[in-house]
Amino acid sequence: ALHAAAFGTLARFQRTMAAITDGIAGLWSHYAGLRNASRENDHLRQQVLDLEGQLAAERARGAKITSLEEALALQKTVVAPTVAARVIAGNPIPGVMTVSLDRGTADNVRPNMSVINGRGVVGRVIANPSKSACAVQLLIDRTAAAGATLEASGANGLVAGGFTDGNLRMTLVSSAVTIAIGERVMTSGQDGIYPAGFTIGRVVQINGTGKNREIVIEPAVGFARLDVVLIVLATPPIADVKAGKLP
Repeated sequence: ALHAAAFGTLARFQRTMAAITDGIAGLWSHYAGLRNASRENDHLRQQVLDLEGQLAAERARGAKITSLEEALALQKTVVAPTVAARVIAGNPIPGVMTVSLDRGTADNVRPNMSVINGRGVVGRVIANPSKSACAVQLLIDRTAAAGATLEASGANGLVAGGFTDGNLRMTLVSSAVTIAIGERVMTSGQDGIYPAGFTIGRVVQINGTGKNREIVIEPAVGFARLDVVLIVLATPPIADVKAGKLP
């Protein structure tokens, strides 16, 4: 009887140990499975990041192709001679809106030549270009301005940049002129820099009335994504500007 009791106790102990061992084995298997799942998740996340990177690169290439196509299409319609240029750098100084292009005096680029793209006016060449590069003041810079014409009424004014909302402001427009939201604003050619007929933007807001009204213009150009542009290798004839005529 003592032997049987001892054997029963040993059997229960062995069953208990087996259960504990099975439990530990199960926990280890579960832990190993979680580790494998974690590694797989890390691998999948890396694949997603790689695919997102490839997609971003494809979008960037597509945007460059679009910019080039727009520039080439525009080049065929502009009467004045032009040269295509690529944006190679921006200015890191806060509040100064300039970019550098890969064209210079070797390409007949001179100060005050206008710069455009397929959407509209970008800015003008400033300072003294080097042989193979030039600096361009963007139209949204705080000291930039351009002679402008309201497309519907034909009224002239001045468009200036330097506003925190990224939009332009049009001034010197007769208080008698009726202005509509959405109306296009074009270059007038009367500033001696920008030839007439290039798109500046469209009217998005009119604040106030009479002489004190503020005309807010949304630029046609997306200045945050400039790539390929055209430099217009000519300026409006001085005689026509003085006479108030458009080229």
